[in-house]
Amino acid sequence: MKKTTTRTAVILFNLGGPDKQSAVRPFLFNLFFDPAIIRLPAFFRFLIAKLISSRREDVAKKIYAKMGGGSPILKNTEEQARALEKTLGENFKCFVAMRYWHPFADEVAPEVKLYAPDEIILLPLYPQYSTTTTASSFKDWRETAQKAGISAPTKAICCYPDEAGFIEALAANISNAYEKAKAYGAPRLLLSAHGLPEKIVRDGDPYQWQCEKTAEAVARAVMRAATHGAGIPGLDAVLCYQSRVGPLQWIGPSTESEVLRAAKEKKPVIIAPIAFVSEHSETLVEIDMEYRELALKKGSPAFFYAPAVAANAGFIRGLAGLVKKAAAGEAQIISERGGRICPPHCDCPN
Repeated sequence: MKKTTTRTAVILFNLGGPDKQSAVRPFLFNLFFDPAIIRLPAFFRFLIAKLISSRREDVAKKIYAKMGGGSPILKNTEEQARALEKTLGENFKCFVAMRYWHPFADEVAPEVKLYAPDEIILLPLYPQYSTTTTASSFKDWRETAQKAGISAPTKAICCYPDEAGFIEALAANISNAYEKAKAYGAPRLLLSAHGLPEKIVRDGDPYQWQCEKTAEAVARAVMRAATHGAGIPGLDAVLCYQSRVGPLQWIGPSTESEVLRAAKEKKPVIIAPIAFVSEHSETLVEIDMEYRELALKKGSPAFFYAPAVAANAGFIRGLAGLVKKAAAGEAQIISERGGRICPPHCDCPN
C-alpha cells in the first residue's frame, strides 16, 4: 500500500546542564573539551578542560545549589518539545538532544531510528547561529546519526534571530517588566546575550551580527507593544554580553558594566535574555540573582528580570512555522527567511 503521510522527526538542540551536584565537573569538562569552544589540538584541549573543570567545580556547584542542586534546562526544553509536537500535529515527533550533558545525541539517536522517520529536521534552540553552539550541535548529531545507521534525509534550520514569534514573545515579557519598572523612573533595558571571544567573531562567526538583529527587532517590538499599545518613545535599550570566561578579549559591552552604569545613573534596570530561550544558571542565577544584587547595591532603585521565552505560545508557533517551512522546501539548510541572512564577511552555513 502506498504511504500517504510523512513521518518527521524534529531534533531540538540545547547545551544541557548538570542534573545533580556530581554532574557539575563532567559537564564542565564536556563543555571545555569541545573543539568548537577550545580551538586547540585534542591533547592540549584535554588538559585545559581538566584544569578548568577542576578549578571551576566548587564555584559552579554553589551556583547550581541555588537552583536546587541542578539545572532546569532539560525540563524546560522537554516542555518546549512537547508544546512544539502538539502544535505541529500527529505526523511530527520531537526529540531533545543536549550537547554537554544527558540526553546526549548518542542516547537520542536509537529513539529516532526506532521512530523510523521519513525525514529529520534539526532545530537548534539557539536563535542566533554560532560555530560554538549550532555548528557544534549539528556536527555532533551528523556524526552520531551516521554511526547509528540513520539514513533519513535531514534538513536543518540554522538561525532565526528576528523571527516574528520569537521577537513577540520576548517583547511581551519585557513589556510586562517595563510596566512595573516605570514606577521607579525611566527604565534602562539591557538585552543580554551570552558573550563570545572577539577572535571568534573576527574569524567570521555571525553570532554578534545576529544578536544585533535580535536586539533591534526586540526594541522595535517593545516600543510597539508596551504601555498598552501606546508605545515607548525613546526606549532606552542596550545590547550587552554576559558570562565571560578566561583571559581573552570578549565582545562587549559587558552586561555587568552596563548594570553598573545604569545603577550609577539611578536607573531602574530590566534585563532580558535574548540568546537563551530556556531558564538555566545564566538566567536564574547570573541575571536574576547576581546582577539584581549588584544593581540594587550600587544605586538602582529597582531591578526586573524579563524571563526567557520558554514555551510561550507565540515562540512555539514561530518554531512550528520554521519546521514546516524546512519540511516543505528542498534546501538542506534554511534560515528564518529561507536563504542566507548574514553579510558576506560572515561564515554562514546557508
